[in-house]
Amino acid sequence: MQSFFLAAVRGYVKVEIRGGNFEQLLNLLVDRRCLPWDIVITNRQKAEMKMTVRDYFRLRPFLKQTGCRVHVLQRYGLPFFLNKVGRRKFFVAGMACFVVGLYLLSSVVWNVEVDGNEKLSDNQILQAARKEGIYPFQWKFRLKDPDALARGIQAHLPDAAWIGVEIRGTHIWIKVVESRKPQETPLSNPRNLVAAKNALVTEIYAEKGRPMVKPNTYVRKGDVLISGLVGNGMQAVVAKGKVKGLVWYTANIEVPLTQTYKVYTGENKNRSYLVIGKYGVQVTGYGKLPFDKYETVVNRTTLQWRQFTLPFGWQTEKLMEVRTDKQAVDPAAAKQMGLERARADLLVGAGPDSKITGEKVLHERTENGKVYMEVHFEVEEYIEQEQPIIQN
Repeated sequence: MQSFFLAAVRGYVKVEIRGGNFEQLLNLLVDRRCLPWDIVITNRQKAEMKMTVRDYFRLRPFLKQTGCRVHVLQRYGLPFFLNKVGRRKFFVAGMACFVVGLYLLSSVVWNVEVDGNEKLSDNQILQAARKEGIYPFQWKFRLKDPDALARGIQAHLPDAAWIGVEIRGTHIWIKVVESRKPQETPLSNPRNLVAAKNALVTEIYAEKGRPMVKPNTYVRKGDVLISGLVGNGMQAVVAKGKVKGLVWYTANIEVPLTQTYKVYTGENKNRSYLVIGKYGVQVTGYGKLPFDKYETVVNRTTLQWRQFTLPFGWQTEKLMEVRTDKQAVDPAAAKQMGLERARADLLVGAGPDSKITGEKVLHERTENGKVYMEVHFEVEEYIEQEQPIIQN
């Protein structure tokens, strides 16, 4: 029997033998070293077998001797496949163009990313990488070895302690470890701690220096709280400490009695894009939007093959219709909203560890669809600030 691989390369056929003397035909084939295989006798007048194309063309004289007829049922092997392909030239050309295009696109750098930098900007690192030939749409075969690229980039960045370059598919990652310089201790000149605001002192803690006020003392802005002059005023030091005091604020609050809310209607429209690199081609979702106001939710998927990220992807956009609804607010609720907003603004401006110890509404009125209030707040906060001591 012929080797299956050789038969597939040379081509073989499955034939049906009808009528005549099949046994005699088979003996003649064996005598002439035409060796068929997979012989199946279906009935007394028919039989099926497989044979090479070469042996098939040698059948004619044997058929005349035995009175048999032959009919080709199926064709197998490389010659018949090439014959089919030859009749589909445009398909073959398209497949070849696709394979060549895929190879070319996978041979181009599509994205360059920087990781690990804090002081050095991305632009500085990318500019140094461009000098070494690393930039989008660069051919990968034109790049040097990753170690050589890393050394070249580091030569342009003296503040970098180590540079690593990793080529992963069509993406290049530049990893940066910046050099650590010892933190310089700022020079401390002699100073006082003075009041930053008019206040009533509630707490004072002098870590270094001489306290000049006591709790329950009223101070004005600029008054010395902790002096940096010690030892009968002959020695100047850096005053350190914390001073808390009650500070008074007056806030003018304005709250509308109609609040506006954003509501999703449930209507939406989807759009799809074929993404190639940084560019996208819209595929679905054409036509005018049936609504005027909307929000967009974007979802992007990038194709990956093993550890490589391909420059192809798919992006969907969901456009959701929104509308603005108005709702009337009770004056009492509006007043409470205004007070909460004013308290939050005060605490942010007063700094950490501050707290509101008292509040009083001085004036309140409702007109033109709004609530107007003038509120007096009492806030406990840190009030010290530095003031340098000028020595002769």
